[in-house]
Order: sequence, then C-alpha cells, then structure tokens
Amino acid sequence: MRIELRVCKHCFEGTHENEHKTAVTRDLVACARVIRDHLDQTDFDDVHIRMVSEDESDDGRPAALPAVAATIQNDQVAVSDTQLITMGENGYMMVYPNPPDALKVLAGNIDEISRIRNENILPELSPESAEILAGGPSESEEADLYQ
Repeated sequence: MRIELRVCKHCFEGTHENEHKTAVTRDLVACARVIRDHLDQTDFDDVHIRMVSEDESDDGRPAALPAVAATIQNDQVAVSDTQLITMGENGYMMVYPNPPDALKVLAGNIDEISRIRNENILPELSPESAEILAGGPSESEEADLYQ
C-alpha cells in the first residue's frame, strides 16, 4: 500500500493567512511523517509528502501516485491543493480531497500503529484538528474554513 499527501506549501507555512487551514495542514504533514517513520510496522510500502506551491516552476504534478482530485468552482476546474491519495495492493486508488477526511484516514492509521506498538504515537495536534477528530464542525462550517 502507498500513500501520497499533497499539501499547499503556502498553507503549511501560513502565508495564506487562514489559521485554521494552516493548523490542519501542519497536522496532516505531522501525521504522514509519523506513519512514514513507522513503515516497518505497517502494510505501507512508502509515504510521500509533496508540498505544492503556486510558483510557476511547480506544475503540481503528483510525486508518486498518478491521481489528482479536482472540483468545479465558478465554472472552472480547480485542482484541490490539499489531498491524500492511497493505493492498495490491488491497484485501486482512493482520493481524499477534503482535509478533514484526510486527517481522519491518517489518524486512523496512526491508531493502528499505536495498537501494534502498545503506545500512543499520535503527534500533538492543534485544537482545530482535535475538533475534527472529535466529530465537528458541521459540513457547512467546514466548507467555509477551507476556502
């Protein structure tokens, strides 16, 4: 199984000035790094973390898994700047373009590793990510947070 996490470099660095998205983006990367650090205790072959930028030199291509999530916004195709792609042994890919969904998938994998190791290895998460994992916010609130 393989994972590729693509995140907006500017969101990760906080230059888009959306504190909620910055916090969740940083937590996504922290979770992916924990999984990558414990590959020997998982079914994963590799974990790629790709920082995507708006620079002209970055065309946003995938680093490892050839899948890209997009939506329609204002009658235009918009590629999701943050997305998690997983590919199983059977070659099927799952694409999670919604940051809260990606966080839940990564946290679920960390929970599995924690059970195997018999210790909690979940990184310290922001209050924003903790709220997502606890079941909030609502879908309409969530849509506003990631614009």
